[in-house]
Amino acid sequence: MTHPHRHRRRRGFLPAALPAALAAATLAGAGLTALSGDPAEAATARQVEKLDRGVVSVHTGSGNLVSWRWLGTDPDDVSFNVYRAGTKVNSNPVTRSTTFFHSGGPAHADYTVRAVVNGVEQGDSVHAVQFRTGYKDVPLSPPAGGTTPDGVSYTYEANDASVADLDGDGALDFVLKWQPTNAKDNSQSGYTGNTVVDGVKLDGTRLWRIDLGRNIRSGAHYTQFQAYDYDGDGRAEVAVKTADGTKDGTGAVIGSPSADHRNSSGYVLSGPEYLTMFDGRTGRAMGTVDYVPARGTVSSWGDSYGNRVDRFLAGTAYLDGARPSLIMARGYYTRTVIAAWDWRNGSFTRRWTFDTDSSTDKGKGYDGQGSHSLSVGDVDNDGRDEIVYGAMAVDDDGDALWTTRTGHGDAQHLGDLDPSTSGLEYYKVSESTSQPAALYVDPANGAVRWKLGACCDNGRGVAADVWPGSSGPEMWSSSDGSVRDEGGAPKGRKPSSANFLAWWDGDPVRELLDGTRIDKYGTSSDTRLLTGSGVSPNNGTKSTPALSGDILGDWREEVVWRTGDNRALRIYSTPHDTDTRITTLLHDTLYRTSLAWQNTGYNQPPHTGFFIGADMPTPPRPVVFTP
Repeated sequence: MTHPHRHRRRRGFLPAALPAALAAATLAGAGLTALSGDPAEAATARQVEKLDRGVVSVHTGSGNLVSWRWLGTDPDDVSFNVYRAGTKVNSNPVTRSTTFFHSGGPAHADYTVRAVVNGVEQGDSVHAVQFRTGYKDVPLSPPAGGTTPDGVSYTYEANDASVADLDGDGALDFVLKWQPTNAKDNSQSGYTGNTVVDGVKLDGTRLWRIDLGRNIRSGAHYTQFQAYDYDGDGRAEVAVKTADGTKDGTGAVIGSPSADHRNSSGYVLSGPEYLTMFDGRTGRAMGTVDYVPARGTVSSWGDSYGNRVDRFLAGTAYLDGARPSLIMARGYYTRTVIAAWDWRNGSFTRRWTFDTDSSTDKGKGYDGQGSHSLSVGDVDNDGRDEIVYGAMAVDDDGDALWTTRTGHGDAQHLGDLDPSTSGLEYYKVSESTSQPAALYVDPANGAVRWKLGACCDNGRGVAADVWPGSSGPEMWSSSDGSVRDEGGAPKGRKPSSANFLAWWDGDPVRELLDGTRIDKYGTSSDTRLLTGSGVSPNNGTKSTPALSGDILGDWREEVVWRTGDNRALRIYSTPHDTDTRITTLLHDTLYRTSLAWQNTGYNQPPHTGFFIGADMPTPPRPVVFTP
């Protein structure tokens, strides 16, 4: 199937013809000055991380694939030279991609990259991270296990992770949630061990450890953390829900150190609840406020034993179009409350609160529409982000935007999925037997473009261009017998998994990520591209990695799994060369905020604010500034 491909400019992106370095310099110097290829349609610049080149060297047996970042602040016409131990190994500057295959290079070879701007070679990049056996291990130190009051012993597993530049050196660091082996779903009674959060550098250096304490229950729905540079000081902060007894990275305790609010079933249904912002360098608690919303009467959330009251979600959004704000939420089966916070000058300010129980009409009719995750993006193309919260969306100012009234679901996908239509698209599956099993929505206004009939609890669904040779998106789900096109028509054989995604090989068509493997979709069968060695997935039947995303090298995505002994995070980076050149996805803010919320609830893969896939148009450049 073919589609008319036309270049579309979205706010926050530059056409490739406009030098991004000039834009970045102007914007950085002026703070928030708007600049665009069309003076009549200026795009507000967005604050992003000031990253290094993120150079990696992946050994393949016949040589090394060296790849690096094309930054949003680089000129459009920048080229690169690759050096091994100070000797240039490429004959001509690299322009077709941000990769170079050094044939015959040994696994231990040391590489740097130098940008060439206006014919002038710049200084050396950071040294390449070496993937000598196809992967890189980040050493970990698991917390000590323990025993709960009911006599159950537990140890720890490395669970969900995120990345951010915690110390301002230009390299991404890991923020890792350690989950006890007796973690519980909200519907399950019983005590749990404490949830622990670590800040870890790529070489395994632990920057800090935060122990959330006995009054934060452990499980997929209780602790949603966000790691992002909210105040623009060049270093990321970490935000998370806390309680009495939480111990920060310096050993200081939040609230009462002796309080124990657990009931005999292990639930925490009384006592204060807090929101704390931690320093990314030290783990020090810099500011703590009451969590919004308070739990209030437990039964008002849908049951009296503690299942629905403690369903939390979190995200990061550019609500003013330029700087990031923190999103913290509670509830989705019945009442839903979303609070937006700014972290500026060392303190919290609440920007707005959306409450489906509001005494005004602000959230009326929006109850019960949340999913086990959320998405963030500029759905109405006004330059500011909205919160897509299952079967509803909240505008950048906290007002209700739309709801399809199709209820709760387990998976959702927001991004520029279809190159033939303007703006973003949204695909969601539903849990209710009385609601459409899946639907494809215009997220600007909630209009349903197509939907499947009601059938069942449709637990997983995916949307992406995974079909080589066929442009445009594919969508499929657990309950559907076929993969479908953007019009909802059956398109062919359904892929072997409906879980995660990864850009892995050399073409822009995305691959299937499930468990500890990556597969290439084919019309008759899928082809195995990677099977992780000595690693384990997370989150039970969800079988998700600790993290997947473009965190190093060029625009393709890395996959991070925990090793079976929980002693390391094992990072895999692609060994495949490419002739496609795309700005690092970390400077596409829809993608970057997707990485930030990936750990939330039932983890979902990140998507981009522009289309990547077969027959894609020239990728746009982002309009960004760095602290």
